[in-house]
Amino acid sequence: MLKCNFQYQHADFMLNVKLEMQQQLLGIVGASGCGKSTLLKNIVGLLKPTHGTIQFNQQILFDSQQKIHVPMHQRKIALIFQNALLFPHMNVQQNLCYAEKLIPQSERKFQFNEIIALLELTHLCQRKAHQLSGGEAQRVSIGRALLSSPHLLLLDEPLTGLDHQLKQQILPFLTRIKDELDLPMIYVTHHLEELKYLKADILQLDQGQLQHR
Repeated sequence: MLKCNFQYQHADFMLNVKLEMQQQLLGIVGASGCGKSTLLKNIVGLLKPTHGTIQFNQQILFDSQQKIHVPMHQRKIALIFQNALLFPHMNVQQNLCYAEKLIPQSERKFQFNEIIALLELTHLCQRKAHQLSGGEAQRVSIGRALLSSPHLLLLDEPLTGLDHQLKQQILPFLTRIKDELDLPMIYVTHHLEELKYLKADILQLDQGQLQHR
């Protein structure tokens, strides 16, 4: 599925990644500043490794020797950030459909009605972003990512900034995505209990190195 063997260096920080993902949900835990977000940004294409390779579903996404660097919009990988990053001038339905419209009908993995039902967003469709709670906004962000029809979903500490009650509202939706949509996910966090709730296979990132827990 996903094979990574690359190094990324920025100033004094070095990230060394050797990863072979075959499971449906991989969790990566580590302290703030250990390189979790940097890892995901290299996989999705926002950052470019210093050298090495990234391969997903038999396609080479990055190879420093062959000088291959597939652009982010061609990788079929979606990244959900800590903040929802919704378009403030659009309502929920428009935010969701923005991603869907970019995908040809024949290539859409998920349908609009399927996703709003899964994430319980139907009653929110006409609201603007500023009218949403933090948990609602993050659900919309997740829905928009799903409607971009990714083959891999990356989640970069998606529950950061939410209180305990809101976290408990979001986690069941992530479980439903895992169980009902058959979509591989990599979930990074510094809260181990989130990964245990999701029953993820867990790796630890420490000082730029991935280790089995």
